[in-house]
Amino acid sequence: MNLRMNKSICFSDNLATVQTAFRDYMAQYMDDNGVVTGLPYSKNKSFAEKEKDMNALMMNEVKKLSGISFSENSAISTEMMAQNPQYKWAVFAVVNSLIDMILPDVLNKTIGMYSETRYIGWGDSALFTVEPNDLFYVSKAGRNQRTVEFQRQWNTQVSVVPENREITVDVNFYRVLCGYDSLAKFVMKAIMSIELQMTNDVYKAFDTAMESLPATPAGSSLKIAGWSQASAVKLAQTVTAYNNGAKAVFVGTQAALQNVLPDNANYRYTLDDTYATLGYVKNAFGYDCIVLPQIAVWDKPYTLGLRDDRIYVMSPASQSIVKVVYEGNTMTNTMNAQQSANLTEQTTIMKSYGIGIATNATVGVITL
Repeated sequence: MNLRMNKSICFSDNLATVQTAFRDYMAQYMDDNGVVTGLPYSKNKSFAEKEKDMNALMMNEVKKLSGISFSENSAISTEMMAQNPQYKWAVFAVVNSLIDMILPDVLNKTIGMYSETRYIGWGDSALFTVEPNDLFYVSKAGRNQRTVEFQRQWNTQVSVVPENREITVDVNFYRVLCGYDSLAKFVMKAIMSIELQMTNDVYKAFDTAMESLPATPAGSSLKIAGWSQASAVKLAQTVTAYNNGAKAVFVGTQAALQNVLPDNANYRYTLDDTYATLGYVKNAFGYDCIVLPQIAVWDKPYTLGLRDDRIYVMSPASQSIVKVVYEGNTMTNTMNAQQSANLTEQTTIMKSYGIGIATNATVGVITL
């Protein structure tokens, strides 16, 4: 059962319209602000026009779910309408559904290369089965020999248990109802906040796993200190071979990938070469180079979340390294404005997810 579609139930009669409109709205915002570039979106309307249209779509859903029609000609004042419990519930039913619809799409752009997503119900845990990646070895045998040494492989199971995360913000529903505050922008910021935290959590789990690669003589071949063309190519060959031929790629931030260059210092490039225009080469020594977008660490001003001193060597076609598990739907808890000294609604958005390492893929790391 696809739980993601169940989360979209409040848009059952115009799901495609709302989902497409918000994806378009979100893609243009992220592209305009340089968060993620290259996302497809319509250029027929300005961002301000799209925001206005998106708010109208969302408010129509609120009216439909709450059964309340609020207009300027209503005998009920706007202030009283904003305090209606049914209206508040409908607002966050819409907010929660949009978060659950769009968040996986946004996350896939940043961590999709090395993560796998699974959806589970409340109170469940996800169990991943990891099958051995190696093959059986072949022995020489005498012509009168019935068998050789017995071989058997065992699967490993890894359990991932989700944990709850929360965001608490002040929301003035009177301003939303009056059109002063944008509900669409509120949802967008909530999505981006959760996406940033999840990206950071997934990357930390991934980098910690790379740090824990075995230091034995055999395992040390997957960890390289310092850049050299020969050692990088050998590592890429090793990862490809032990992933049963799945081609390896060099993955890292732009600052890390700018070090992927030949050892010979006599190379030349012009101003319109790929390295000069992009800051890194897209393909080096027969292996693609893929940039991981940097992320901000908002509780530590001007600190970046991804390491610029590491280049990871992985095979995207092999089994994903990090497992991301969503538990249930997004939920909200709202405190009434009359309980607040400044008459603002304190709203807590709750999202439960878990992250774990479960893979049979071979991965290497180069520490610069």
